[in-house]
Amino acid sequence: MQVPEIPPPQPREPILTIPGAMVALVAVMAFIHGLRMLLPLATDQELIWAFGFVPARYDSSVMAGQFPGGAGAEIWTFLTYAFLHADFSHILFNMLWMLPFGSALARRFPPVRFFTFLAITAIAGAFAHLITHQHEVAPMIGASAAVSGAMAACIRFAFQSGSFLSFGRGDAQTAAQIPALPLSQSLRNPRVLGFLAVWFGINLVFGIGAIGVGSSVQSVAWQAHIGGFVAGLVLFSLFDPVPRASDLH
Repeated sequence: MQVPEIPPPQPREPILTIPGAMVALVAVMAFIHGLRMLLPLATDQELIWAFGFVPARYDSSVMAGQFPGGAGAEIWTFLTYAFLHADFSHILFNMLWMLPFGSALARRFPPVRFFTFLAITAIAGAFAHLITHQHEVAPMIGASAAVSGAMAACIRFAFQSGSFLSFGRGDAQTAAQIPALPLSQSLRNPRVLGFLAVWFGINLVFGIGAIGVGSSVQSVAWQAHIGGFVAGLVLFSLFDPVPRASDLH
């Protein structure tokens, strides 16, 4: 009698492995920040004004036409601000938060869809900042709105059984492919509601205070965080290639 061959076990991707799209994102952020460190201070400041998001740029009563970058900056700064950071601790903090949630999302979305999603959440953050800081002259920089968008997208599936924030998760790729709940069901999930309460509470606390940026003190743009978060939470279904839990039979 011929004994059937037992297929070799499939390799399991460790949960902490960083997918290529996430590596590329971190590398680009680090490269831009490293390049800025080599620039003279005056040149770096000019770059921040040209590529950071300045709400007063859209206010004709606040010398809007005198900002570096001209008319083009009124368009590209909705996104380019996310690639600039105040200092090493700023970029490190954002990338450490992005790694777990961005990695899960990068395993779930194809690369183009992943980067497009992050770009849209960053733009949503800029719009939220513009609405709430219409006359603000100080430039806003940092990827926090995109980080918030990635976090919001992940909570749509992260707490499902077998996903990366559950106790019984499998390998990283399988954990990232767990079907998501519809938004209405997600907002009734106690673990999701608990996460939302903590996240909004932290942003409220940090928003009331201020953080040190270099030698100055700069308020946390928590409205931009919320804009990116809400966009990520609501728009996730439009990008998600995995059928929702309610669609599976």
